[in-house]
Amino acid sequence: MKLERKALFNEHGDIELNKRKLMNGNTTNLNDFNNLKYTWVSDWYRQAMNNFWIPEEINLNQDIKDYRNLSEDEKTAYDKILSFLIFLDSLQMANLPNLSEFITANEVNLCLTIQAYQEAIHSQSYGYILDTICSPEERSEILYQWKDDPFLLARNKFIGDKYNDFYYERTKLNLAKTLIANYILEGIYFYSGFMFFYALGRNGKMPGTVQEIRYINRDENTHLWLFRSILLDLKKEEPELFNEENIQFYRNMIIQGVEEEIKWADYVLGDRISGLSKTNVDAYLKYLGNLRSKGLGLDIIFPGFEKEPESMAWVAEYSDPNAIKTDFFEAKVSAYAKSTVIEDDL
Repeated sequence: MKLERKALFNEHGDIELNKRKLMNGNTTNLNDFNNLKYTWVSDWYRQAMNNFWIPEEINLNQDIKDYRNLSEDEKTAYDKILSFLIFLDSLQMANLPNLSEFITANEVNLCLTIQAYQEAIHSQSYGYILDTICSPEERSEILYQWKDDPFLLARNKFIGDKYNDFYYERTKLNLAKTLIANYILEGIYFYSGFMFFYALGRNGKMPGTVQEIRYINRDENTHLWLFRSILLDLKKEEPELFNEENIQFYRNMIIQGVEEEIKWADYVLGDRISGLSKTNVDAYLKYLGNLRSKGLGLDIIFPGFEKEPESMAWVAEYSDPNAIKTDFFEAKVSAYAKSTVIEDDL
């Protein structure tokens, strides 16, 4: 299944919508918002643009004090999960241009470009948090924990290796696998990390960090929507990529993603964080796995976990960036309420 890299300047490209394709299309690369084959792009684009926010406008004064007063278990989890999220956003930003080289629908590439920009904002946000609450030595230690922590390295490798497979072997199937890996990253990995910070917020700790995470979470919802939409359209255009064998492979990828995340949560959280338990987190992650699998039409992968655990319903409520102000100094941030929150029923 050969995959062709799109031309940059292509005077002989097709302009007819019925000839536009996600893969191996003959694109002109012209951006035309009035003629979209993939009509979901219009709503997606406006939502993503309305999500604009500035990390430095969120007040972290309380976090400076709280960070020094976290319990040993809370601080360990905070550092490791933040290190993991920093890696994921950095990897996403680096990988998205690789996808764009082979996506031949110009309106979809517009979305990927906006996502890459948002991942840069997330990296800026994490850097702002670390520069504010940590010493330079602590900052460097957190950034590169994956070099010395085998658990963290294993977490990074699961997704990173899938990206590398496509980077070094450009095939349709490897691109599809990379899209699935993106879907897992956006729809499972990030959510698990966010959950910890929301638990801190419920306990009245690190309010500025929590608010930064809320805005990042809102962006990641749009990214999840983006990759789900791409995969569903790819399913129609390239049915051979969704034969029985490949579908089982994708299901197994999501299963492995959930299992890896459960192992990671057990390692970094366990039963040591107030408001979180191994049993509840395990159930929540399996529920997310089912939600993501169903979103692609791949059916249930964890029977018995089809509904959101009642004990974890607070996570979705807490993720709304406009629902709870961080402190009395956050007037500017509350102005971002013009952007609505996407319901996570994907």
